[in-house]
Amino acid sequence: MALSINDMKNGLTILVDGIVYQVVEFQHVKPGKGAAFVRTKLRNMKTANLQEMTFRGEEKIEEAYIDERKLQFLYNSGEFYHFMDQENFEELEIHKDTLGDKIKFLKDNLDVTSYSYKDDILTVTLPNFIEFQIVHTEPGIKGDTAKSGTKPAKIETGAIIQVPLFVEETDRIKVDTRSGSYVERVVK
Repeated sequence: MALSINDMKNGLTILVDGIVYQVVEFQHVKPGKGAAFVRTKLRNMKTANLQEMTFRGEEKIEEAYIDERKLQFLYNSGEFYHFMDQENFEELEIHKDTLGDKIKFLKDNLDVTSYSYKDDILTVTLPNFIEFQIVHTEPGIKGDTAKSGTKPAKIETGAIIQVPLFVEETDRIKVDTRSGSYVERVVK
């Protein structure tokens, strides 16, 4: 469906040159001379890159209808990661390139949300915070604050996270999946 620039709003998903974007920010501009236009900041739904675009008053924008599905991570086999749709229990394969850096936080039975356009999965979002078991870390040395108080720790998925010196092997920690950073130690 074609929209006018007056229908622009944050969160709207649009199709520009065959690429699906989500409107992050927009500003209607009405200069003293000339026609009005909209200056936008758009996020590419597939790559998550931000891009600025300007639309003139007479331009029509095509809305992209995005399907949101709840999935559960099952396992990976080589380059593909397998998920189960939680509504119809259908199994889906998603290539590791679509998942990007998110694969380092995928653990068995993790619930995620996928966003697709015309049956093409654009992206998958993880929960903001996930609990992980520490499988290996060096013991912290008391009084050693020269290294800003952090050390590397390997979590159950194989990813390396910087954690405070007091965190030990077998501890459970909460990780912010958006930044990949340590949040807190989880009390058992």
